[in-house]
Amino acid sequence: MKPKKIWFDKERIYLKINDGQIGSLMLKDFPLLYNATDKQKNKYTLSPFGIHWKHLDEDLCFDGFFYK
Repeated sequence: MKPKKIWFDKERIYLKINDGQIGSLMLKDFPLLYNATDKQKNKYTLSPFGIHWKHLDEDLCFDGFFYK
């Protein structure tokens, strides 16, 4: 699984991967991200397994976006 795009709206974070699938998670489930500014949300790094926000001390696994 390889991320192609990450974006936010007021309620969710979205992940689009290399095969075109789009998954999302509710931001309210991650209070640090939910309360972060747009600038803070968009300052992340990618690992082979997920997204990391060093300054927020938050990590999300790519697989979590696609569990139903």
